[in-house]
Amino acid sequence: MRKLAAVFTLLLCVNTSFADNLTNSNRLFDFVEESYPQFFSPAGQETFGLDQYLGRYYADTDTYIATSGNTVYVYGEVFGEGVVEAGGLSDFITISDVVDTSQIKCYNDTGSEIDCPSAGGDFFGQDAQFTGNTPTYTNNQDGTITDNITSLVWQQSADTDGDSDIDAADKLSYAQAQAYCEDLILAGSTDWRLPSIKQLYSLIDFTGTDPSGYEGTNTSNMIPFIDTNYFDFDYGDTNAGERIIDAQYASSNLYVSNTANEGGATLFGVNFADGRIKGYGLTLFGQDKTFFVICVRGNTNYGQNDFADNGDTSITNHTNNLMWAQDDSAMGYDWEEALNWVKQQNSSSYLGYSDWRLPNAKELQSLVDYQRSPDTTGSAAIDPLFNSTAITNEAGDMDYPAYWSSTTHANWTTSAGANAAYVNFGRSMGYMNNNWVDVHGAGAQRSDPKTGDPADYPTGHGPQGDAIRIYNYVRLVRDAGTP
Repeated sequence: MRKLAAVFTLLLCVNTSFADNLTNSNRLFDFVEESYPQFFSPAGQETFGLDQYLGRYYADTDTYIATSGNTVYVYGEVFGEGVVEAGGLSDFITISDVVDTSQIKCYNDTGSEIDCPSAGGDFFGQDAQFTGNTPTYTNNQDGTITDNITSLVWQQSADTDGDSDIDAADKLSYAQAQAYCEDLILAGSTDWRLPSIKQLYSLIDFTGTDPSGYEGTNTSNMIPFIDTNYFDFDYGDTNAGERIIDAQYASSNLYVSNTANEGGATLFGVNFADGRIKGYGLTLFGQDKTFFVICVRGNTNYGQNDFADNGDTSITNHTNNLMWAQDDSAMGYDWEEALNWVKQQNSSSYLGYSDWRLPNAKELQSLVDYQRSPDTTGSAAIDPLFNSTAITNEAGDMDYPAYWSSTTHANWTTSAGANAAYVNFGRSMGYMNNNWVDVHGAGAQRSDPKTGDPADYPTGHGPQGDAIRIYNYVRLVRDAGTP
């Protein structure tokens, strides 16, 4: 025991931050035991905690492995003298922890802010009542920001032309965005890349307010869907003829199918002005569409899933420790009904558990498989382990549903909380040129009114005629590993 204390006395001299998640640490320890038994034997040792460290000791090899924050340390004669930093958790295992939405306000279905309800009350089970991996960032003071949950390192500003402001001149086409990140040298690093849609969406912050429909130009009272305490941001450049909401950021994900653009490819992007994921055609009015760009480095596997079929109609994702119901609700509900349906499943201890919840928007989006779509794989955009109810969409075609999240999609009006976010696992339909077409792609995140009559929106809503269904489906989620 004195040897153990000595090891971690040394560790305490290393500049680290906070205790790592026990689940990810145990995954790491299990991985090294299986992959490197010559260094870590015997397998199956008990995990101990000491101050901000989690670790295991291996008597046969007389070695230690420990984590603190996202950093991995080893100690033993075979590794050399003293404590050795072995790398980050994501260098050994896939980590795709879902960053919380940061939503802290509760709303009813007419848009009014309410006191968060008690268990069993009306509107209980919404996003603000559950706290996940609270976002935490480090400003590296060199133009980069580290996300301490995902281990991703981000470019702080979309000011690509370096003139100290963010405007239309900073926007790049998809090809230019790829080249820009590949060529970027920032903070001494050259391994920058254009982020995937899941990496980019990890930054979204649902304390934001959607300015859609606002016709003014003063944005001082607006709140974007990204943490401006760390990231530089500006709305669309109205001086260049843009709308306030034209703050679409490019990802590296092209839609595997096609949308109603000018016949070219479609790129998924996150709009940090209005809080949505949409697919955008690479051309607009005969010219390349351009996007804001922030590059990323590190944790290249972030967003990948590792699903396990538990054999009881539940699915566990080992990369983020979420357990999902294999089946969906089989019918659509408005938002309050969806919350009530979850309560009913808990009351009946569905699959033996009573802590199911309606997933928040980021948990739900983590399920999307952007390599699948109704047109290309004849399926929903989700791993085939899951069952998805087939529907008939607005064009009369076989399709797959949108699924409610527990996350209110707040806006700037007096009915701030009247809409909630959903994710489309089928086509994202819109009414354009007198036809219903897929306008934003399978995997888009939009929002619907929480209550109402879909018949009141015969041609959809908004500039692309987004289909308003209101009665969306539900897929249950809970934290794996809890009794």
